[in-house]
Amino acid sequence: MSIPNRQSTEDVAAGIRRRVFLHTMRNNGGYLSQACSAAESLALLYNEVLKLGEPTLPKLPPPFAGVPSAGNPDAFTGAGYHGPFAPEYDRFVISPAHYALVIYSALIQMGRMDENALDHFNRDGGSVEMIGAEHSPGMEVTTGSLAQGLSMAAGLAWARKRKGEPGKVWVYMSDGEFQEGQTWEALAALSYHGIDNIRAIVDVNRQQCDGAMSSVLDLGDLPGRVAAFGVTCRSVDGHDLDALRAAADSAEPGKPLVILANTSPFQGMNYLQKRFPRLHYVRFKTREEREDMKLALAAELGVDLADI
Repeated sequence: MSIPNRQSTEDVAAGIRRRVFLHTMRNNGGYLSQACSAAESLALLYNEVLKLGEPTLPKLPPPFAGVPSAGNPDAFTGAGYHGPFAPEYDRFVISPAHYALVIYSALIQMGRMDENALDHFNRDGGSVEMIGAEHSPGMEVTTGSLAQGLSMAAGLAWARKRKGEPGKVWVYMSDGEFQEGQTWEALAALSYHGIDNIRAIVDVNRQQCDGAMSSVLDLGDLPGRVAAFGVTCRSVDGHDLDALRAAADSAEPGKPLVILANTSPFQGMNYLQKRFPRLHYVRFKTREEREDMKLALAAELGVDLADI
């Protein structure tokens, strides 16, 4: 599998974490643990796996142009940062919309967006939303509430398969989406219809808004449950790039591929263990708390304090 970028995938993952950390510190909060758990899998996708064309949207994200309709020719989807919808290119659906900051950071790290794109983050009238929607960079569809992404990606993949398009459909998911019935219905449909041009990577960080998943609604034997639907299921260390590479290349004819990337919500930012299990969104209650985290994580990530 060739690497079409001058950066190593390890460097892309490190860059994603640093960018999310810097943004979190500058804005007094952010989805920080998602960068810890997802950095390697997203870096691998963007730097090695996904076959994408050149972006079709400007490097600095444009303002929100309204919802798509027959009377709104200016509407756009953030998938433009993944390139054109040509048959030979892959499509990439982001299902957990709250991973938006991590996706934006990955797009910037890959040179698909401008370094200053995050200056527009969560601004009224902007497209760089805190919870991504269809017009947000990297987002092709609106996927909140959770668990809608796999179903929409399945529809795309089914249509592409029927049209004979060579491009694959990839979908990024969070493990919390397996607490919702729509995910299991999508797996059943994918398996029954033999939709084998779809690949899903799941960030299994075992965390959700209310804390550790084991204390909210434990998923039990997730690999066994997923495999029981007749799909190819690979459960790997989500921070081991070689394991992720092998899994991404292990699809079987006639079956969709689901990769369960088992991850840590404080990988690369061990200081966050102090907040466990409340890691879904990091906010600072005091100036002292922010300063303590800033110093600790800057040292871990190799970030110059002057950049914060």
